[in-house]
Amino acid sequence: CGSSSGSAVAPGADLCAAAVGTETDGSITCPAAMNGIVGLKPTVGLVSRSGVIPISHSQDTAGPMGRTVEDVALLLGGMVGTDLTDPATAASAGRAPADYARGLDPRALAGARLGVVRAFFGWHPEIESQAEDLLTALRAAGAILVDPVELPNANDLDPNEIEVMLYEFKHGLNSYLGALPERGQPRTLAALIEFNRAQAAREMPWFGQELLEQAESKGPLTEETYRQALETCQRQARAEGIDAALAAHRLDALVCPTMGPAYLIDWVNGDHYGGSCTSPPAVAGYPHLTVPAGFVHGLPWGFSFFGAAWSEAKLLAYGYAFERATGARRPPAFAPTLPLAP
Repeated sequence: CGSSSGSAVAPGADLCAAAVGTETDGSITCPAAMNGIVGLKPTVGLVSRSGVIPISHSQDTAGPMGRTVEDVALLLGGMVGTDLTDPATAASAGRAPADYARGLDPRALAGARLGVVRAFFGWHPEIESQAEDLLTALRAAGAILVDPVELPNANDLDPNEIEVMLYEFKHGLNSYLGALPERGQPRTLAALIEFNRAQAAREMPWFGQELLEQAESKGPLTEETYRQALETCQRQARAEGIDAALAAHRLDALVCPTMGPAYLIDWVNGDHYGGSCTSPPAVAGYPHLTVPAGFVHGLPWGFSFFGAAWSEAKLLAYGYAFERATGARRPPAFAPTLPLAP
C-alpha cells in the first residue's frame, strides 16, 4: 500500500495502517493529501536516507504515511535514529522522543498559536469554504489563530531550489549508481541518459528526460553557482522564512490547505497541478504534516501543519486533535466513478 518512491496508500487499502514514502518537495505530503490519508515529511536528518535513491541530499527524507495520525506517529517512532552511513542524522541525536504516539492528546490545540498562511489558500472555491469551517473548528478546540500570517519568500524559492536539486541530483545519483554491484546496468547519470535514449520508444512514450539532461550539464558541488543557490535557499526558507514568521507572531506552527483537490492523470496534456504549500518546509528541511480535511466532488484534499525544525511531536499532537475535532477522514472505497455532476 505504499513505496519508497513516495506513492500513496492504495484506494481501498483501509486495512493497511501505514507505509513509508520519501520526499524531496511534496512526494509524501501531496500524494497523502490527494489520497485522503495522513503524511509526515520529517526534519531532514531525523530519519536515515540510506538506501533511498537520491534527488537532493539537502531536502531528501523518508517519512511515514498512514490512515490516521496515530498510525503515522507509531511508524515514525520506529524509523528515527542516527545512522553512520547518513551523516545528516547526527544532528538528530537526543531530539527524538522515545514514543511519538504517547504525546498525542485530543486537547493539544488548546492554547496553541497557529498562523494562517493565506498565501496558500485559493486552490478551489469549495476548499475555501470548507477551510473556513476547519478554522472555526480549530478555534473551538482552543487554538489561537493569527490570521493572516505572511510567510516571507514563500513564492520566491523555486529558481534556486531547482538549481540546487539539479546539482545535488547529479552528485547523489552518480554516487548511488557507482556504489551498486556491477550487473551491466548504467553506473552514472550520463550512462543512464544514454540507456533511456536507446530505449525511448519503450520507456518514454509519454514524457522525456529533460531534468536528467539538465542535471548532467551541471558541474561539481564546489561550483560557486551551487554554493550560492544553496545558501540562498536555506536562508530564505529558514531564518528569513519559517523561523521569521514563527518568531514574529510567537507561533507554534503554520497552517493552510496542502494543495487543491486531487487532480486526475492526463498522460497526453500533463497533470493539472495547481500548486501546493510544500516548498517552504521542503527547502528549509523542516517538518510538514498533512491530515485529511474534506472532499471536493469526491476528490480528497488535505490540511497542513508545518513549523520549526524537530517539531514533529508538536505537529503530530496538533494533527491528532484536529482529526478528532473535525472527523474529516473517510475510509477509502472503490467507487465506480466520481460524483462530478452538480
